[in-house]
Amino acid sequence: MSLLEVQEVGVRFGGVLALESLSFSLEAEQICALIGPNGAGKTTLFNVISRIYEPSQGQVHFDGHDLLAAPAHKIMDFGVARTFQNLALVPGLTVLQNVMIGAYGRSRGGIWTSTLRLPPVRAEERRVTARSLQILDRLGLSEVASRPCTGLPYGTLKRIEFARALASEPKLLMLDEPASGLTHGEVEELGLLIQQIRDEFSLTVLLVEHHMSMVMAISQKVVVMDLGRKISEGTPAEVAQDSRVIAAYLGAPA
Repeated sequence: MSLLEVQEVGVRFGGVLALESLSFSLEAEQICALIGPNGAGKTTLFNVISRIYEPSQGQVHFDGHDLLAAPAHKIMDFGVARTFQNLALVPGLTVLQNVMIGAYGRSRGGIWTSTLRLPPVRAEERRVTARSLQILDRLGLSEVASRPCTGLPYGTLKRIEFARALASEPKLLMLDEPASGLTHGEVEELGLLIQQIRDEFSLTVLLVEHHMSMVMAISQKVVVMDLGRKISEGTPAEVAQDSRVIAAYLGAPA
């Protein structure tokens, strides 16, 4: 059984069809890239999986759970985490505090233990801090842990958001254009990092990305979208030779 199953998902915004009967599956510990021209519906699908958007049709199952039947705040409990196309960090907090936000999403403390500052809360705070520091160290961010996010380089901010998602202990990590705004060298480093993190944390990765060199280098599977529809699916080599993919990116001949 697949870890993630997207079945006939459709999304409409008024008269605009953003997704049309989209289906694909993702196996455990697979890196799958979701690619397509701007406006293809890639981020819309991310927003459906993370319960920001309500689809007009279809089903999404993850690790035996019906995601569309669950409230948005439960998605992280199932082991789904994501980054955003536009950075969603809190500028006034330190790097460590931003990462701890992700870890607290899976915190086991209840409202009464938190309010009364009972021993389990203090133990949980130590656990969250230790895990966040461990992840920062793994991503080469220890030196900026105590600094506010404001003023840090864009590539560093991208890594911080990556770290925050990891802190929630996900099974599925959804990365929405993680390489946007990065230099060529940073893109290469990011591709290697995604592969290493997948192996070290036993993650499944769903990736939206426009940097085709990185997509082709790290993905086991590629799903190609255009105008809300899936037009191709397969290995990087297979989709690169698909005439429908070539037409979507370069334009069909007159």
